Amino acid sequence: MRKTTFPAVLTTFLVCAAFWLLLTWSVATEELIAGGVVSLLAALFAGRFFIHEKAGWFFNPAKFFVGLFYWICVFPIELIKANCSMAGLVLGGCKKVKPGIVKIPVDLKSDYGQAALANSITLTPGTITMEIAEEGEQTYYYVHWIKAESDGAEAGEAIKGRMEKWIRRFWQ
Repeated sequence: MRKTTFPAVLTTFLVCAAFWLLLTWSVATEELIAGGVVSLLAALFAGRFFIHEKAGWFFNPAKFFVGLFYWICVFPIELIKANCSMAGLVLGGCKKVKPGIVKIPVDLKSDYGQAALANSITLTPGTITMEIAEEGEQTYYYVHWIKAESDGAEAGEAIKGRMEKWIRRFWQ
């Protein structure tokens, strides 16, 4: 089992405290004290699980702005494209629907990056990431896709779009 380190606890504490402030939207003394206590307890318990290596990378301004750009610009555009594609399938009738499971290659090494991409794929309509499998040096996602016309890299480009590139910039 991994040891809890001070940078991991500090990083987890700061993330939890920021999340507490976003949830409560209050700077009253009682709220700040309660949030500090809860954040500290969560950090002491989960710090070793939340942060795997290099605890301070999260506070790199460049990484912060890349993550912000992804969640404000890149992901919403991919979400809109997927919604338009689904609307076309729904309005076009059942003849165009070809559900199936496709195997797509992914070039992300970080566990957090792989989870972020899998969740982003699942959040877009028409796709569900079913499994992340590592075969040798390559990682593959098995994705249930409502428009399974192709497999492999071609399907990966249609499903992942620009999301993988931006997630790689943030998590690696």
